[in-house]
This record gives sequence, C-alpha cells and structure tokens, in this order.
Amino acid sequence: MSKDSLNVAVVGAGYWGKNLVRNFATAPRCRLKYVCDLDEQLLLKHKKNFPFVETATNLDEVLADGEVEAVVVATEAENHFEVAKKVLEAGRCVYVEKPLTLKAGDSQVLTDLANQKQLKLMVGHLLVYHPGVNYMKKLIDEERIGKPYYMYTQRVNLGIVRQTENAWWSLAPHDISVICYLFDSKPVSVAAHGQCYLQEGIEDVVFAVITFADGKVAHVHCSWLDPHKIRKMTVVGSEKMVTFDDMEATEKIRIYDKGAAKGLDANTYAEIISLRFGDIVMPRIPGGEPLAIECRHFIDCVLDDKPVRSDGAGGLQVVRILEAGQKSLENNGKVIRMVEF
Repeated sequence: MSKDSLNVAVVGAGYWGKNLVRNFATAPRCRLKYVCDLDEQLLLKHKKNFPFVETATNLDEVLADGEVEAVVVATEAENHFEVAKKVLEAGRCVYVEKPLTLKAGDSQVLTDLANQKQLKLMVGHLLVYHPGVNYMKKLIDEERIGKPYYMYTQRVNLGIVRQTENAWWSLAPHDISVICYLFDSKPVSVAAHGQCYLQEGIEDVVFAVITFADGKVAHVHCSWLDPHKIRKMTVVGSEKMVTFDDMEATEKIRIYDKGAAKGLDANTYAEIISLRFGDIVMPRIPGGEPLAIECRHFIDCVLDDKPVRSDGAGGLQVVRILEAGQKSLENNGKVIRMVEF
C-alpha cells in the first residue's frame, strides 16, 4: 500500500479502547474514520472529543465502508477471535489488543488467515514498544551484558481485581511478551503456582517459571493482592546485569557492572568462582508514550508494508505460554511441556 494516510476504525472504545481512540485520532498518517461500540453514550463522548469521526454500533456497518483499510480491536478478550476473524475475512488489516485470543488454536487460525490474505496482523503487546525495553533489547543484541542467563519480572499491585480472569491472564501477558522479545528463543515448558484468596477459582497471585530451549529461564510474579505497586524486570547476564523499573520517573534503566566468573586459584590450581563489583550506570532513555509509538508502528507497517514487531506469531507464542501456565495452575504446578499446545 502506497499512500500518505490510513483509514482506521476502532472497535471497542471503553476502558482501554478510549486510549486507542485518542492515539489513532491524533497519529500522523492516520484518519480515524469510525469508532464502534455497543454503548451509544460512550460513542457520544468520543464524538464530542473528535467531531470528525463517524460512530457505529455494528461492526458490519464499519466493514461495509470500502474506505476502511484497518481495524483496531479493543473489545473484551473473549470476543477478540470472532471480531478479528471477521475483519480479516473482510480483507482488512487488524490490530488486536492483548491477548490475541484466549485459545492458542484460535490464535493460529488468525495468524494463518492473515498470512493467506497477506494482511497485517498486530497484537497490542505495549511494552515491546517501550523505549526502556528496547534499550534492554539493544544491550542484549549487542552482547553488552554478555550472554543472558535468566530474567525475572514483578507486576504486582493492590487491584484491579478481575472477576472473569485470574491474575495470570490479566497481568502476565505484558511480561511474557517482553521475555519472548528479549530472549528471542523457543519456550519449552511452563510451571506455575498460584492461590485463590478473594474468589473461588480465580488466582490472585501467580508465580511461574518459563524455560527456553537454549537454557535461559524466566520467572514471572504477578498479583493484584499486594501492598506494593511494582512494574520491574531484571536480566542477569554473564558480564553485566540490567533492570527496567517502569515506576521510576526518569531512571528506568540501571546497568550493573557486576558478575561472577570461573577461574583457577594461582596457588592450588583449583577451580574457583570470582565475583566482580563495578559501577552502576543509569543511561538516558529516549522519551515518548509507548502507546503512541505502538500505534504509529501499526500505521507505518500497513502503509509501507513493513514487518510487524508484535505480529500474529508473537501473539500466538504468548497465548501458548498462557495456556500452558493455566494448565500447570490447574495441576498443582506440574511442569507443562509446550509440545502439548
């Protein structure tokens, strides 16, 4: 597609959708043509903020307009598959909020359909567009922390307590998408433990371990029943270690010149482990709202036919890990091999 502006419709304009409406309405190279939602009062609010948009309560009405070239899906997660499939079958590119679907099989269908029709399918894994996360990715790719060994993430807070999904499905997709992005390796197994304290059958806290084919390992801690609000991840490498703390206003990245290495004792020639304690560096990270960066990426990928960073295959991988973790939760932390999905 070679043109200067992309005609976009946003379907689902509530809790998170309103942020997508705002960003696509103000993004360069974009014309937000429709906002679609079942709530007519909500549509009136968006019409007041952006008088140039058209509103609709029916997706079929949006897809009947030949000018619409791409659709942003921000409905409830259980509706992602049905809505995105209809959009792709109508020949439009689609951006789907995370998670792509609630079943790996459905994610595979969407990925295959997008490939068959040569349409862009993007998943809203917001953090892989965060400047801080991309700085970590650059450190790893340029081997500036040596060989990455393992990483761990914490995403905890007091609330929001969901009633239709557990903390694993609600919170972990953010961190799982980053783990897969940074490690760029094939996940082979998941083991997850959790507890249901506030509601029967809905885990409020989950601790999960994801192992990868090349030996890397990641630990995910997510909870909406915690006194602290933490959004932090740590990568430990053979030469250095790096943290990303999204709660920090300015010093989001810290690089620790610390490590451990094998050596020989000069006197006994026995193998020893030596520790190194060096400086802590807090680099300047480029600014920019991650959601605005993400939305612009989708627009540019469609208009300029560029590869999508968080594509259908990446979304499928995250859902496969989520499904494996859920099965592990239901089986008292049993290690679930990814070949089962």
